[in-house]
Amino acid sequence: MTEAERALWRYLRFDQVAGVRFRRQVPIGPYIADFACFKIKLIIEVDGSQHVDAAGYDARRTAFLQERGFRVLRVWNNDMLARPESVVEMVYSAIGQ
Repeated sequence: MTEAERALWRYLRFDQVAGVRFRRQVPIGPYIADFACFKIKLIIEVDGSQHVDAAGYDARRTAFLQERGFRVLRVWNNDMLARPESVVEMVYSAIGQ
């Protein structure tokens, strides 16, 4: 895991966010989701700067996951490291939808 993924995992592990259980590094089809909750069909991807150049790949990946009923929440590494409370608040909001 990247530093940003480890930082988010500290919040997600042990069902700390709204009692929802996330798993990390979950294979779904040909992809591996950074964090996934199957109960509410939510995937959280923590992306670094390399994803700026991979917009087409990310779009195909997101479409694949959405076709299987998942919502995909993308978080930038910088945001997770600089403003973790804001990211966790976004996760709470996504869980509540």
